[in-house]
Amino acid sequence: MMMSPQMRRVVATVDDGLVEIERQLTDDLGFTDPVADTASRYLLEAGGKRVRPMLILLTAQLGDGNTQEVFDAAKAIEITHLASLYHDDVMDLADRRRGVPSAHTVWGNSVAILTGDLLFARASKLMANLGERAIRLQADTFERLVLGQLHETVGPQPGDDAEAHYIQVLADKTGSLISTAARAGALFANAPEEYQDALREFGEKIGVAFQLVDDVIDLSPQPEETGKVPGTDLRQGVATLPMIYLRQSALTDAADAELVARIDADVEDPAAAASDSFTSAIAELYAHPVTERTRAEAKRWASEAVAALEVVPDGPVRQALTQFGNRLADRRR
Repeated sequence: MMMSPQMRRVVATVDDGLVEIERQLTDDLGFTDPVADTASRYLLEAGGKRVRPMLILLTAQLGDGNTQEVFDAAKAIEITHLASLYHDDVMDLADRRRGVPSAHTVWGNSVAILTGDLLFARASKLMANLGERAIRLQADTFERLVLGQLHETVGPQPGDDAEAHYIQVLADKTGSLISTAARAGALFANAPEEYQDALREFGEKIGVAFQLVDDVIDLSPQPEETGKVPGTDLRQGVATLPMIYLRQSALTDAADAELVARIDADVEDPAAAASDSFTSAIAELYAHPVTERTRAEAKRWASEAVAALEVVPDGPVRQALTQFGNRLADRRR
């Protein structure tokens, strides 16, 4: 589809901003201590989609555009995201991240955890330079990140609805930071205050949709396309939405109950989780209607995110956010 001149200008401005943010991130993650310096840059240099800085730069075009305040907010939020990955990989016992060995497999759990803490501190410093509102925004987001991880770790309690619990975990762990990114661009570029609620809702719902698509990708039998070993999340004990739906169905369907039992038995045995039988069970789950139901749920969340943008003026920024939301629900990796 041919882009309008206005859209091309917005895309070029965002691209230029991403180049500058990447350059500044390398400087901001420098430490005089050699171990801290190497470990803190490790996941940054491994790459990443930079979704959050891109969203910040995009919504900043609703106001003053690419200013240093916008760059500082983008760096703080990306560094917060990076810090959470160091901690997540320790808790999930993940061997790899972004195509490289995870930090805790290189330096051990203690160094990985402390590196994450250093990055959280550096992100807080950047936000502190932007004033009290920025500090509160960072603190509220960090609180939700921790609560999301805590609730994922302990799981739903007796009487909790498993699906509602899981969606709240996604909203806290992923949606909160993407929501903050969408709001921060407009906020620190002095865009009209009336956009804040719409951008908050857009970001949070896009975050949930993003993770639900990941639940489907995790089961894909094409690791060369997705970059993931099928069933990685299930192997790590994460109760993804297809599995939650399958457990619901298993209450009344004997075949589904048998599939749940096979997956559970293999997950509890590390040797079995690497076996052909587990791979076969994951393939069955991928082909099961619950996986298509999860994909449909992701599209519903993405659709609601786009609908929240009604208050944002119809123009290249809103069009770009809409395209982002629509494409996200159809991604394959």
